[in-house]
Amino acid sequence: MRATGVVVVGTGFIGPVHVEALRRLGRNILGVLGSTPEKSRAAREAMNLPKAYSTYEEVLADPNVAVVHLTSPNRHHYEQCKQAIAAGKHVVCEKPLAMTSVETASLVRLAVAASVVTAVNYNVRYYPVCLEARERRIAGRLGPIYHVTGSYMQDWLLHDTDFNWRVLAAEGGELRAMADIGTHWLDLIQFITGLEVESLCADLATIHPIRKSVQGSVETFQAVDQNRPFKGIPVDTEDYGSVLLRFVGGTRGAVTVSQVTAGRKNCIRFDIAASQCGLAWNSEEPNTLQIGRRDNPNEELARDPALLSPTVRPFANYPGGHAEGFPDSFKQLFRAVYEAIDTGKSMIPYPTFADGDREVRLCEAILKSHREQRWVRVE
Repeated sequence: MRATGVVVVGTGFIGPVHVEALRRLGRNILGVLGSTPEKSRAAREAMNLPKAYSTYEEVLADPNVAVVHLTSPNRHHYEQCKQAIAAGKHVVCEKPLAMTSVETASLVRLAVAASVVTAVNYNVRYYPVCLEARERRIAGRLGPIYHVTGSYMQDWLLHDTDFNWRVLAAEGGELRAMADIGTHWLDLIQFITGLEVESLCADLATIHPIRKSVQGSVETFQAVDQNRPFKGIPVDTEDYGSVLLRFVGGTRGAVTVSQVTAGRKNCIRFDIAASQCGLAWNSEEPNTLQIGRRDNPNEELARDPALLSPTVRPFANYPGGHAEGFPDSFKQLFRAVYEAIDTGKSMIPYPTFADGDREVRLCEAILKSHREQRWVRVE
C-alpha cells in the first residue's frame, strides 16, 4: 500500500498554518518535528497530532511518510530538501528554497531527476481573485501590459526591540524583507502577468542597525515583553527596499517592501496597467479584484465561485459573501500540490523548485544592484 502520511517540520509561526490547512484537506498528518524533542512534544500536544518526531532522520526513515512540509529556518532548507528527495519523499518547502542560487540550482536538478513532487510555498498565488486575474490575462481580456506597481508592507519589526532570527543574515540570508516578503510579490506578479524580470535596480535600507534582543528569539509576529533584559545585536539585513523592474519584452514595474510601516500588518498590493483595463488588489481586502476602465464605469469583482472562471472555481470553496483569506490560500496551494501527487497533474500550476530558484536569483540580483548602486541583469 502506498504511503500517504504527512509530517510538518518546524513549529514556529508558519508550521501550525500548514497543519491546519492539511487538516482541512483531510490529509493524514502523522506528526510534527521541532528544533528539539521538547518542542516536538509541545507542538504535538498543542495541535493534537499523533506523533512527536525526535530527529529529521526519524521522519525520513518512516515508511508511512509520503510528504514532508518544511517550515524550518531558511538555512536548513537546502539540506532538508536534498535529504527528502533522496529518501523518495514529496516536498513542500517554505520560501526561500535555499540560501544561494548554487543551492537552488542543485535542488532543481535533483527535483527534475526524481519521481517526486517538489513545491515552494508561494501561497499568495492562491487567493481566488489573484487566480482569476491570471485567467483573464491568459484569455486575452487585459491586452498588452504597460507596467506593474505594488508593495508589501508590514509593521511587526517597527521597533528596535523587535527581534527575530529572520533579521540575522546567518540565519535567514543577507536579504530579509525582500527575500521574506518581497519574493511573494515578485512571484505573484510574474505568475499573473506571465512576464519575467530581466533586469532591476534596487535601493535598500536598514532602519535599525542595532536591535535589542531578549534572551532567545521572539517568534514571528509575537509581542515583546518590554520588562525583560535586552542585549544589543548588530543587524545588517534590510527593513525597507524599493526595486525598479524591467521585464523581458520591455514592460516596466516597481515594488516597495517594508517591515517597519506602522499599521500595515500584512498588506500586499498590486496595480497592473494594461491596454484594455487595469487590475488592482489588496491582500487586507482579499476577496475583491478592482477592474479599472477608461471609457466605462469601473468594476469590483467579488470572490464568488459563480462569477469566477471555470478553472478558478475549485479554488474558491465558499459562496459569495463568505470571506476567504490567508489560511485558505495555503489550503488551495496544497490542494494543487496534492492533486499533482495523487494524479500526476494539477489544474493550476503550483510553485515548483524552478520558481524557488528564480526567486533566489532575483534576490541575489537585488543585493548586487543595491551594493553596486546600478542596474543589474538577472542571471
